Amino acid sequence: MSDPTPAPFLDRRYGWVNPALALLSSALLIVIFPPFGATWFAPLALTPLLMACALEPNWTKRALLGWLAGVVFWCGLCPWIQFVLEVHGDMGPFLSWFGFLLFGLYKGLATALFAALAGLCMNRWWTIPATAALWIGIERLHVYTGFTWLQLGNAATTMPLPMRIAPFTGVYGISFALAMLSAAVAVVLLRRPRRELAWLLTFAVLIFLPRAPRPATGSRQALVVQPNVDPEMRWTRDTLDLTEHKLALLSKQPGADLIVWPEVPAPFYIDDARYQNYLKQVARDGQAPFLSGVVGYTPDRMPLNSAVMVAPDGNIVGRYDKIYLVPFGEFIPPLFSWVNRITQESGDFSAGNRVVVFPVNDPRTGEAHKAGGFICYESAVPNLVREFTNSGAEVLLNLSNDGYFGHSAAHEQHLLIARMRAAENRRWLIRATNDGITVSIDPAGRIAARLKPFEQTAGMLPFDYSNEQTPYTRYGDWFAWSCLGVGLALSAGSLLVVKSRGSVDSR
Repeated sequence: MSDPTPAPFLDRRYGWVNPALALLSSALLIVIFPPFGATWFAPLALTPLLMACALEPNWTKRALLGWLAGVVFWCGLCPWIQFVLEVHGDMGPFLSWFGFLLFGLYKGLATALFAALAGLCMNRWWTIPATAALWIGIERLHVYTGFTWLQLGNAATTMPLPMRIAPFTGVYGISFALAMLSAAVAVVLLRRPRRELAWLLTFAVLIFLPRAPRPATGSRQALVVQPNVDPEMRWTRDTLDLTEHKLALLSKQPGADLIVWPEVPAPFYIDDARYQNYLKQVARDGQAPFLSGVVGYTPDRMPLNSAVMVAPDGNIVGRYDKIYLVPFGEFIPPLFSWVNRITQESGDFSAGNRVVVFPVNDPRTGEAHKAGGFICYESAVPNLVREFTNSGAEVLLNLSNDGYFGHSAAHEQHLLIARMRAAENRRWLIRATNDGITVSIDPAGRIAARLKPFEQTAGMLPFDYSNEQTPYTRYGDWFAWSCLGVGLALSAGSLLVVKSRGSVDSR
C-alpha cells in the first residue's frame, strides 16, 4: 500500500506543521478534562498527533513530537502539582517550577514512545485499531511509572453510550473507542482509502451492551464527615483536642447505617491508646460501623497511611494500609531526594501489601455486609479498586485528603476518576474528603448527592449494598494488556512490511 498523499495544508515542507499538530493534540487532551470539561473534543484529541506521526518518517523526530505533546499535556493537566510543591512542599517558586518541569519531561516519555510506534502503523490498513491499541497499552503502563491520573476514557464519564463499555473493559475500553475515532478522522484527513474506516463498524456492538442502571435514591444512609482541616495547621494538644471534639459532634447525627471520615487530615495515630478510645467512643455514640483514616505503623515503627473500621460496640475489626503511595507526598523517589517533604512523615511512609475488605453489620437488622475502603490517589488505579470488589466489597469507600490541592481543578479531576471506578464495578461509592468534593456516586458513575466543599460539615449521603460482579471486576485489565500486546505486534508487523519492500528509511 502506498504512502498517503497529504492534503496541501499538511505539506511537511513547512517545518512548523508537525510541532503545531502535536501541540494541538496537547491542547485538546487538556480541555476535555476539568476545569474546562469540553468533552465533545475527546473523539478528536489524538487526531493531530497521529497526523504528525504519519507525516514524519523519522522515528526519532516522531518521538520528539510525542515528547513535546506529552510534556505540554501533563503540565497543562496537573498545574496543581507545582502549587503543592511550592506551598506545601515549602520549595519556593524556583525549585517548585523546576521540579514540576522535571515531572512533565518524565511523564512525556510515554507519549514519545507512543508516537514513535504509532508512526509505523499510520500508513497501513490496520492504522485505526493499531494506534488505538498502542495508546491503551501505554495508558496501562502509567501505573508503573510512579504516577497515573486521568485516562482518555475518563472524558466520557457523562456519555451514556460509551459508558456501557466500562463494566466489561474498565476505562481502557472507552479510551480505545475514543482513540479509534481519533485515528479514523486522521485517516480521512490524510486521504487514506475509505475502506480503512470499516473498522468503525465494530461500534455497532455498543447498542447491544446493557444500559446503565436507572438512577436510584439508595435505601441506606452514610454519615460522612468533612473536617475542612487546613493542611498547614500547626498542631498543639489544644488544637487537636478541639478538632476531635468538633468531629465527634458532627458524627452524632442519628439514623446512619455507616459513619465515614476521610483520609487522616491531622496527627491521628492509631497506636495512641487515648486516640483509640476516642475512635471507639465515636462508633458507640453513633451506633454504626465507623471507618476513619489514621496513621498506622509497621512492626519496625515505619508510618502507614491507613484506614480502620470500628464496629458499633467499639471493637476495631480491621485495618487497611495504603498500597499505592503518592510520589513527593508520601515517599520521595530516589532521583528527587532534594525535594522537600510535603507532609510531616513524607518520604517515610511505608506501603501496605494487601487488600482488606471490612465486615459491616447493618445497625438495625444485624445483616452482614462488606465494605472496601481505599485511600486518596488509589482511586486512580483501576485494577486495585476492582480487587476490593472482587474480594467481596458491596460498597466502595474512598477516603481522601484533597486539601493539598487548594481550590484547583484537581478536586474535580479526582472526582471524575472516582466516578469511573463506581461504573466499572457497578458499586455505590462514597467519597469522603477533608475539604471536598465529598459525594455519593451511584453504580453508573452518577453523582447522587454531595456536600458543600470547603466547609467543616457532615451530611447523610445515600448508598446501597450490591453483590453484582461485572466482567471487569472478575477479570481486571485483560483488555488493556491485550491492547498492549496487539499494538506492539502490529507495530512490529508494520516495520517488517517496510523492510520487505526494500524501503528501509529512518523509521
